[in-house]
Amino acid sequence: MSGRPRMTLTATVLDSADAAQLAGFYQRLLGWEVRQEEPDWVEICPPHGGAGLSFQTEGAYVRPVWPAGPSEPPMMMHLDIEVDDLKTAGEHAIATGATLADYQPQDDVRVYLDPDGHPFCLYTP
Repeated sequence: MSGRPRMTLTATVLDSADAAQLAGFYQRLLGWEVRQEEPDWVEICPPHGGAGLSFQTEGAYVRPVWPAGPSEPPMMMHLDIEVDDLKTAGEHAIATGATLADYQPQDDVRVYLDPDGHPFCLYTP
């Protein structure tokens, strides 16, 4: 085999204390559809295709702290979500179960925490 093999990113996987519950939050937040659902595993995807989000139940899940201090469990990644209206999108995020993070590092971006503590950012282009 010569060259780089074909690779396609299909999803980002988030660990959770309860995969179905966290998937339900993101399904409500993004308006996405369930692609696959099994015990301890759920995949959601945009209605018109593309990479989705997957959620797996992790029995030893530890909620991240953002921003993490010394000896606190840090976030391993976060999601950036482009929106057309930051205020309206933020209200929607809170209505679906997100929490506005105490620390906001930028004026034009809002950091929220999902029900399992994963940070995600809403921003306008």
